[in-house]
Amino acid sequence: MIVISPEEMHRSFSLDETEYERITINLQKSYLHRLSTPATHLSACFHYRPVGKGNIVHLTEDQLEQFLQLTRFLEQALSSDAYGTDIQANCCIAELLVLTNTVFQQASFIPADIMPALVRQTMDFIEGHLAEDITLEQLASLFHLNSTYISRQFKKHTGLTLRSYILDRRIALAKSLLGEGLSITEACYQSGFSDYANFIRSFTKTTGISPGRYTKKNASPPE
Repeated sequence: MIVISPEEMHRSFSLDETEYERITINLQKSYLHRLSTPATHLSACFHYRPVGKGNIVHLTEDQLEQFLQLTRFLEQALSSDAYGTDIQANCCIAELLVLTNTVFQQASFIPADIMPALVRQTMDFIEGHLAEDITLEQLASLFHLNSTYISRQFKKHTGLTLRSYILDRRIALAKSLLGEGLSITEACYQSGFSDYANFIRSFTKTTGISPGRYTKKNASPPE
C-alpha cells in the first residue's frame, strides 16, 4: 500500500513486463476533514512522515483481502444511483482510511530508498530551500560535483529537469499555503517566487486554475 500526499511528486517505474493491478483512490483534504472526528484524524497517514519517505507498507493476506473487499463495495456504490449509495460510499472510504491509518501505525517495515544518494540529497536540499534562490552552481559547490552531471543524473532518475522539479515543488508549496489561509501575495513569496506576475502565470499553467479560484475552491471548512 502506498499513500501520497498532494505535496509529493511521484511516478511509476516498472522493472519488468509483469502485469499488475493498481487501485487508485484520490481524496480531497476537505473531504478527509469532514469524515474525521476529534478522536480520529483520518489524514494522519499522509502527514506523520517526511515528504517523499515512508510511503509504503506491506499488507498481510487478511489486510489485503479486507482492502480489496472494501474497494469492490466502494466501486459498486459509486456506480449506482440507488437510495443510500452515497452514504454507503462514505462508509467504505471511512473504513478504508481507518484500515490504512491502522496499518501505517503498526508498520515496522522501512523500505529502501530507490533514489541514488545524490538525487535524494538534491531533493532534500531543494525541499529545505524552496523559498530561496536555488541554482545549479549552488548544488555543484555543495556536492563538489560538476553541475551538468548533477542535472543529468537528476533527469535520469526522476524524469524531470531540475528547473521543472523546483517549479512543481514551489507550486505544491503555494497550494498548501493557500489552503492554510495565506493571501496570494504571501503564498507567492513564501514559496520562492520573486515575481508576482510569473507566479500567477506559472500557477495557472501548472494547475489549470488561477490562485484566486484555487483559494475559493479549496477553502478549508470551519473547525
